[in-house]
Amino acid sequence: MATPELILLDEPSLGLSPKLTKEIFEIVVRINRERGTSILLVEQNANMALNVADFGYVMENGRIVMEDTCARLREKDDIREFYLGIKAEGIRGDRRWKKRKTWR
Repeated sequence: MATPELILLDEPSLGLSPKLTKEIFEIVVRINRERGTSILLVEQNANMALNVADFGYVMENGRIVMEDTCARLREKDDIREFYLGIKAEGIRGDRRWKKRKTWR
């Protein structure tokens, strides 16, 4: 019986141009889909990570404060505002993350 494959990637987009970042993430998705390899991705680029991953965790100070499918995380107001820069009324306002968190 074959051992399942797992790849851990820590900030694969760090310091890369947008074009290279896109290429790296396309390769990661292809490895996952074609080889069935599980990928554990740690990434500050929330938009890119939520678009390629199936499931996500939001960590704050080393503690998981939210977890869900990436499709559901992308729809949550807090995630949209503080990680994706999208606000229902338009551009992000003056509010700060620590004043807004709703999951504590």
